[in-house]
Amino acid sequence: MFRRKSTPTIQPTKLTSLLGETLHVTGSVAFAGGLRIDGHVEGDVLGSPAGGSLLVLSNKGSIRGSVRVHDAVINGRIEGDVEVEHFLELQAGACVTGNIRYRQLQLHCGARVDGRLMQIGADLAGAP
Repeated sequence: MFRRKSTPTIQPTKLTSLLGETLHVTGSVAFAGGLRIDGHVEGDVLGSPAGGSLLVLSNKGSIRGSVRVHDAVINGRIEGDVEVEHFLELQAGACVTGNIRYRQLQLHCGARVDGRLMQIGADLAGAP
């Protein structure tokens, strides 16, 4: 009688690059495929406009700049606006200071957002 909703999944096998815990990058980072950040980035993080990019920000990582990717799993700190075209997961250790635009969102207990949450496409739903 009841059907279980399918949960969107992220494919961790897409991770092809790593910014290690001791790495500090100043400047924008552009990538294709998947990127895991355990270090610190002072600049924008941009996934390939061709789509399919995956960002994983661990609880040790931080970004000071805007983020624009296809999918994201966030468990660290971001100071800047975030735009995720497909699926965003904010885990318990996530702390985002900035506005977030997303299509699908999974928000874990403990995640913190200081900014606006805006669903992509939701603004068109009520338009005449």
